[in-house]
Amino acid sequence: MELLIKIIVCFIAGAGAGIGTGFAGMSAAAVIGPMLITFLDMPAYTAVGVGLASDVLASALSAWTYKKNGNIDIRHGLIMMVCVLVCTTIGSYIATFFPDDALGDFSIFMMALLGLKFIFFPVLTTRESMEAIPARRRLIQSVVGGVVIGLICGFAGAGGGMMMLLVLTTLLGYELKTAVGTSVFIMTFSALTGAVSHFTMGGLPDLTVLVLCVLFTLLWAKISAVIANRSEPKLLNRITGVILLTIGLVIIAVHLLA
Repeated sequence: MELLIKIIVCFIAGAGAGIGTGFAGMSAAAVIGPMLITFLDMPAYTAVGVGLASDVLASALSAWTYKKNGNIDIRHGLIMMVCVLVCTTIGSYIATFFPDDALGDFSIFMMALLGLKFIFFPVLTTRESMEAIPARRRLIQSVVGGVVIGLICGFAGAGGGMMMLLVLTTLLGYELKTAVGTSVFIMTFSALTGAVSHFTMGGLPDLTVLVLCVLFTLLWAKISAVIANRSEPKLLNRITGVILLTIGLVIIAVHLLA
């Protein structure tokens, strides 16, 4: 019975995390963490580590799918990734001066708000207009965007992919598919760094839960990424918005049950 409960919880958590990753470039830890904490009584630090570990392969596979379809900006993504990793540390230090509840509420609120934004104000930027931005301006935007994303991620905790999507589409003018592809590319490395840190300092989690979450997240991320790359921009905006809004509301419900 205990194993069955683990399978059910991990399947639901992995499905939500994989769909969020494949469609919206969202961090798996934002979904898996609260689910494992609430329904399997897993320590918060360990649960986030499982979420980050699940994010690594799911983000890598999603990034590869987006790359095959030409929807990724690796050059500027690498620049942003370095800035994100550095500034996340700074943001984490700033976060120590704020209550935990305030940080969690901020992340959930931003997820729901971003979902509404994509539903009612879709990103319809074309690849042509995105590529028309001068190279020097794109470089500066990548650095500034990476700094902003890193500070927000370090401050708010989980939700790095969500914040990346917001900055890439709103501030840097990326079209949606390229924004998601670049986001999951960056998340692959940031999640790997986070997972290694969590398991090094907190020890290995329940291996059954870890393997199940990784496999289910990977499966749903692959399915979602394939569908996303074949979708029209307006439809993809609506799907992404509904997913973010739904996951945000579900996490609020999970927090209320905790």
